Amino acid sequence: MADLQHVVVMGVSGCGKSTVGEGLAAALGWPFDEGDRFHPAANVAKMSAGHPLDDADRRPWLEALAARLGEKEAAGISSILACSALKRRYRDLLRTGAPRVRFVHLHGDKAVLAARLAARKGHFFPADLLDSQFAALEPLGPDEDGCVVDLALDPDAQVAAAIAGLGLAPAG
Repeated sequence: MADLQHVVVMGVSGCGKSTVGEGLAAALGWPFDEGDRFHPAANVAKMSAGHPLDDADRRPWLEALAARLGEKEAAGISSILACSALKRRYRDLLRTGAPRVRFVHLHGDKAVLAARLAARKGHFFPADLLDSQFAALEPLGPDEDGCVVDLALDPDAQVAAAIAGLGLAPAG
């Protein structure tokens, strides 16, 4: 199991975590989990009402995601997870789930993200909470295992950049 690793695709809402996560999963042959599906109903209701989550709201969600990484690790499966992971302490909590948790930070222009969020239908996260996410965002530290990918690239190029940035080889 020494080769197992878990890649968290991170960034603010609207950056393309799910799209890139699914692309990475397909390219690498690893399972993908959408972190938003693990939010407790109270978190979804709070965000839907236009209120940002605080650290107390996020903790049980992050603990559930860390447990999910631990389940994949115990099953001997590398995995991909989409999760905002905005703060270092959130990423530290995710790292408690498995020995090797790595990050792909999808980052880019706030105006591009705002336009994406405004056009997105059927998601509980309102565009007016984007400022709160940028305020909370702590970029990856130099000691954190991961890479930054420009969200202005098309999704296939983002996947390729993530694979290259992490030094991975596509399945094949």
